[in-house]
Amino acid sequence: MTQVDLYFSVGDVLHAAEYCSFRNELEALHSVLSLIDNRIMSCENMLAVLQVLRKSTLDLIYELGSKIRYETTIFENINVDREKRLLQWGQSNGVGAKLYLAYVQGAGRGAIAREDLKVGDIALDIPVSVIISEDVVYESDMFTILENINGISSDTMLLLWSMKEKHNGDSRFRVYFDTLPEAFNTGLSFGIDAIMALDGTLLLEEIVQAKEHLRLQYDALFPSLLSDHPDIFPPELYSWEQFLWACELWYSNGMKVMFPDGKLRTCLIPIAGFLNHSVCPHIIHYGKVDSTTKSLKFPLSRPCKAGEQCFLSYGHLSDSHLVTFYGFLTQGDNSNDVIPLDIDVAQGDSLKDGSLMSNWTSYMVRGTWLSKNHGIFHYGLPSPLLDELRRSRNPLFRTITDTHVNLEIELEILDDLRSTFEDMIETLASPDDREHCCWDVNLALEFKDLQRRIISSIVASCYAGSKLVEQELCKCKNLGSYSYFSNEQHP
Repeated sequence: MTQVDLYFSVGDVLHAAEYCSFRNELEALHSVLSLIDNRIMSCENMLAVLQVLRKSTLDLIYELGSKIRYETTIFENINVDREKRLLQWGQSNGVGAKLYLAYVQGAGRGAIAREDLKVGDIALDIPVSVIISEDVVYESDMFTILENINGISSDTMLLLWSMKEKHNGDSRFRVYFDTLPEAFNTGLSFGIDAIMALDGTLLLEEIVQAKEHLRLQYDALFPSLLSDHPDIFPPELYSWEQFLWACELWYSNGMKVMFPDGKLRTCLIPIAGFLNHSVCPHIIHYGKVDSTTKSLKFPLSRPCKAGEQCFLSYGHLSDSHLVTFYGFLTQGDNSNDVIPLDIDVAQGDSLKDGSLMSNWTSYMVRGTWLSKNHGIFHYGLPSPLLDELRRSRNPLFRTITDTHVNLEIELEILDDLRSTFEDMIETLASPDDREHCCWDVNLALEFKDLQRRIISSIVASCYAGSKLVEQELCKCKNLGSYSYFSNEQHP
């Protein structure tokens, strides 16, 4: 589980038929499958039992995948000649592909299964020879200059290399660069109207900070490289706009790859870059070069039917990160969409018996529809946050009890949270008429809608929670006070 998973699982009820996230469940089942496969190779006397266990695990994986259905609508009337040429180029250079490239509704270009693919099938097999890594910089004429720049990273070198290689008609990656768009349409390319539309969201700060960082990086390199080495760095190829394009290329298409020498490198992987992200992916285990075949394999972790879009997992990423660096929002609920809260916490405090009051140093909320526990003292809200707010009002807080005083505190907490988040909703108003908005404004407004949905769910949970607490207060007045956990009566 990630830190976010752990944070929101505290105090949440998890039933046998539920799981914390699709990817987590798929990872768990594949861990079991891997253990069984390893055991099968060394335990001949238990082969029959292990095969039964293996089939049962695969059945669970297939059952899990059957719960997910994304409609794949392919635009047949859009020209895909460039994409076909890329696939042909790849196959002539040893790429194995059970996918083809197409334009898909809601996703732009995507990778589609040619045939029914089973768990374990290799969707793509990419030789190291067609992977773009830092080695291409070492082979270029700019390396002797760049290696003498103090503190320059291999990632920055790759940015500068790709800015020039994009215009190199003799490049061995010419076919790949021909398929790249003139604009990636990520949050880094948002115009002033889209930036203004993000007012009231943390995404605004994320994009502004990212662009400021890139601008500082650019200014540190130029114009000195242009004036000192105009033959290697032609000014017309190294404008700010070209630099931003290269940054968007590597942010949105770069993958971390572990090579046989044990080094992790950021790479561009032709064809594989068309695999789109999903919170319910088909492929989760990739990124390590097979030392025997000298290739990068993309095996299926769940089945994908012919004609369906095959999805990859880019990682445990929030939609704000995806908008900033990739230019899209996820389909379905993203459990990583959290809103951090600025709460001052006295670290290192402990109770009289020496036990720590809290292991959490930061607090956050997310859509309460993701919670399994909406009962009293939980309300679909994260327990670490509620416990910290309880401690702020009662430093001796240790156990949830439904005493009159504690219930009054619960009402105060819920009222404060509701008021805080209602104020946030006021800042997230957006226009209803979006028909004539540009792509960046529409994407900004869609993100704002997501934030409003999350915050509205918190407000609704606070209202519902207050009603539960008020009902308990009425019971306390009539029946006395009881411990929520032990049912021990208190005086």
